[in-house]
Amino acid sequence: MTENKAASSSAVFEKTSESNSNSDIEQQREDATPYTGVVDEKEYGHVRRGLKARHVQFIAIGGIIGTGLFVGSGAALVRAGPGSIFLAYSIVGTVIYSLMLAIGEMTTWLPIPGGLTVYAYRYLDSSWGFAMGWNYTLGAALTVSAEVAAAITLIEFWTTEQPKVAWVILIIGVIFLLNIWVVEGYGEAEFVFASLKIITILGLLFMAFILFLGGGPNHDRVGFRYWKNPGAFNAYLVPGPKGKFFGFLKSFVNACFAFGGSEVICVAASETLNPRRNIPKAVRRTFWRVVIFYIFGVLAIGVLVPYNDKGLTTALAEGKSGSAASPWVAAIVNAGIDGLPHIINAVILSSAWSCGNSFMYAASRNLYALAITGNAPKIFAKCSKRGIPMYAVFAVFISSFLSFMVVTDNSAKVFEWFMNVTTLSSLFNWLTLFLSTIRFRKAYLAQGVKTQDLPFHTPLMPYAAYYGAGMVVFFILISGFDTFHDFKAKTFIANYCGVLMFMIPFIGHKIYSIFVKQEPMLEPRQIDIFTGKAEVDEWERQNPAPEPKNLWEKIWYTIV
Repeated sequence: MTENKAASSSAVFEKTSESNSNSDIEQQREDATPYTGVVDEKEYGHVRRGLKARHVQFIAIGGIIGTGLFVGSGAALVRAGPGSIFLAYSIVGTVIYSLMLAIGEMTTWLPIPGGLTVYAYRYLDSSWGFAMGWNYTLGAALTVSAEVAAAITLIEFWTTEQPKVAWVILIIGVIFLLNIWVVEGYGEAEFVFASLKIITILGLLFMAFILFLGGGPNHDRVGFRYWKNPGAFNAYLVPGPKGKFFGFLKSFVNACFAFGGSEVICVAASETLNPRRNIPKAVRRTFWRVVIFYIFGVLAIGVLVPYNDKGLTTALAEGKSGSAASPWVAAIVNAGIDGLPHIINAVILSSAWSCGNSFMYAASRNLYALAITGNAPKIFAKCSKRGIPMYAVFAVFISSFLSFMVVTDNSAKVFEWFMNVTTLSSLFNWLTLFLSTIRFRKAYLAQGVKTQDLPFHTPLMPYAAYYGAGMVVFFILISGFDTFHDFKAKTFIANYCGVLMFMIPFIGHKIYSIFVKQEPMLEPRQIDIFTGKAEVDEWERQNPAPEPKNLWEKIWYTIV
């Protein structure tokens, strides 16, 4: 049945191609994205492929490096100590690598519009797709507001004279323009932002190595002294070993927030040129990105700054703005290096702006996916001639007006509230992706597809997917455990609101699908894994990936 659908869809694609002029055919080959939605493609249009190899690689990097590494790691260090955050970030890093492997298998087999939502809809059931789509859309939209709030705190590091409302309008206005014009605009912005972040974190790691050996202005050879005094683990909530364990558990929450957004590459797959070449390259390099940027990063922080550092603890306690609460700035100040805090603040500001840009893109594309699957108003499926779901982008832009909360409240408090809500939302997205991968694997094996037939496969699957799903469930369960130590309704709601963002649409749609639509649970052999694949295969045949022509291009292709 699914093969017939694919063949029929392919025939339509070929017929349409033949009816156009030669120039139109070439343009269609360049831009076409396989469409599998239920709304009329001719009336509403569709997204197109415009993201190049370098865009994909830097989007993947941008999804890894964010404000959680530059600033959020400071609160984690003070709360739990260097040993706890090193272990927690390393463990969550293995989950992220497992997630990228799962994304690699699904997206390279079928890189179609809707990505996350469509995979959940097809491989799990319609209720999972509905809940996943709305949870991701709302969570990503809220994250835009969270990053704008973070950006305001960074600007306040320099000045508080200008009204906050002006900064909010400027930030969300630029993000909107980058997303509404062409997809290449988003890609180019992420290329620039990610380049700044890479240069900065590599520079900071090099600085940490020099300071570790005593090469700073004060010639103090730090070594691992702070792991001995005051120690590698700090007690949280209660004193003693139990408190140290609680600190370790809480570190997982900070790590999950820091890695949030890693899955955005899956959202971008349908708008990527040569996705079966570029997505696997990004996935394979995730391991080294996690090791270099995060594991080495938190290790460097723990080596250079004690968890009871006076400057850092005071900045956090007083809610100081911008990079004042960054452990990197604390390390720079302790080493007697002048001027760098302002540079670090500027880079962190670009990081917050980058994350806002990425999440507006992700939210709009998931709203578009909901519309083309019939789970949101059709107007959000409408695309411009440039392949931008313009009404979906505009809807996310309107939702980002929540950023104006910073005008009437403390920017740091607003950011913390948004962070608590969106972290759980991200965890449910990760869980859905892992479960979708497990069902996808069962489906293709049941339908005679071998693992070797996949454009991207790894011997770690399906074990990595089961491991990742189990760990994400664990993270969800412990995410707000400290709420019950000193129970406050406001804190409880902030910590677990993200659960409701997923469960309310899931339960509501499940009741509708069972009692109204009477949808059966599909067996693996009944799951549709082929619709849209014929078009992808045809596009790949007609648009082979470019080959390097000289030494410079070989080096560039190796990097990106």
